[in-house]
Amino acid sequence: MFTVRPACPADYDAIWAIIEPIIRSGDVYTLPSDLGREEALAHWFTATHEVFVAEEADGVVGTYYMRANQRGGGDHVANCGYATAPAFSGRGVARAMCAHSLDRARERGFRAMQFNFVVSTNDRAVRLWQSFGFEIIGRLPEAFRHPQKGFVDAYVMYRHL
Repeated sequence: MFTVRPACPADYDAIWAIIEPIIRSGDVYTLPSDLGREEALAHWFTATHEVFVAEEADGVVGTYYMRANQRGGGDHVANCGYATAPAFSGRGVARAMCAHSLDRARERGFRAMQFNFVVSTNDRAVRLWQSFGFEIIGRLPEAFRHPQKGFVDAYVMYRHL
């Protein structure tokens, strides 16, 4: 249904269209809600990130990046950030990207994947990651300032590959 491929500079506009409303909402990422286009794209495409897009007939509908979670002794654990176009939420884009990222992480030789900061109120993401075998291995009490719900917990989620 969705094709996942490496992102290229020609995808910048589409990726910005996806990540901008997520950044502006301020309810799932720890990025400043007033972050500008150039800074946001620089963050998404930082040199340590391998970036992908999910597309279908209408174009790019999602994006994710993969990186080593840590350097040195922690570089065998992958970390990813995912974003789905709001109009495609609930249609399997994030599921396709997660499946792709797990395969890609194995190809790159990672032994595990860890999400360092999953906002506890992001129920759909938590359920999706759990359906892929991620476990909540830590809870950071009131670590995220949600724009509507106030201080909420964040989870550390982990799975072996």
